[in-house]
Amino acid sequence: MADKSKMDANRMDVRYVANLARLQLTDAEAVAFQAQLGRIVEYFNELCELDLGDAEPLAHTTVIQNVFREDIVRHSLAHDLVMANAPQQSADLFVVPKIME
Repeated sequence: MADKSKMDANRMDVRYVANLARLQLTDAEAVAFQAQLGRIVEYFNELCELDLGDAEPLAHTTVIQNVFREDIVRHSLAHDLVMANAPQQSADLFVVPKIME
């Protein structure tokens, strides 16, 4: 069964991809990587044959949920104590260096 969506490792040129990545490969490396690429493409072609009609699309393989701590009102530091740590202050506010012109 010829499927146009299947990838062909023979059409993927390892040297071309290496050139795009600015990698210099020896002849032995190119042959080895071409063989590895062939095995990878074969595996992806096997995956393409799986029936995934009943599988739900998902973004994560595990359940993700936000974990929030309980919102408890606590006493904070006194304003005068905090302002005592400010190198510069103006009208009870911190003065910070200007970062935008």
